[in-house]
Amino acid sequence: MDTLSYKTVSANKATVNKGWVLVDATDVVLGRLASRVALILRGKTKPNYTPHVDCGDNVIIINAEKVRLTGKKLTDKVYVRHTGYPGGQRFATPSDLLKRKPLAVVEEAIRGMLPKNRLGAQLFRNLYVYAGSEHQQEAQKPKQININELL
Repeated sequence: MDTLSYKTVSANKATVNKGWVLVDATDVVLGRLASRVALILRGKTKPNYTPHVDCGDNVIIINAEKVRLTGKKLTDKVYVRHTGYPGGQRFATPSDLLKRKPLAVVEEAIRGMLPKNRLGAQLFRNLYVYAGSEHQQEAQKPKQININELL
């Protein structure tokens, strides 16, 4: 039996086909959006997925301020950060954050679903989030997908 036919082929930086995907976040539940976008960024929707390689697509999210939170999360959920100074712990609800920085809610949800290492930081650079329906990546000709039909 020829053992060469059973070799597993791993993707690397040279063999990965990275595309561009456009996602409209209007009235999409935040957690569902974040988990599915994280899968696309990671490359788990592709047949040549390799865990230690950036083999995912670049994702553009438009209308990020129109994302939906279910239940009472808009007022009850709390984002905690620290300034680095003594007594510098700061708290914010999603409603506060959507008023100040409408993109931060979506970005933090997606960042939390990526690996917490150098690969996760590299994958997060492939994400582009915009508050309105206009984006700057028209030249890349992104393919628009419906995030609810992904899984």
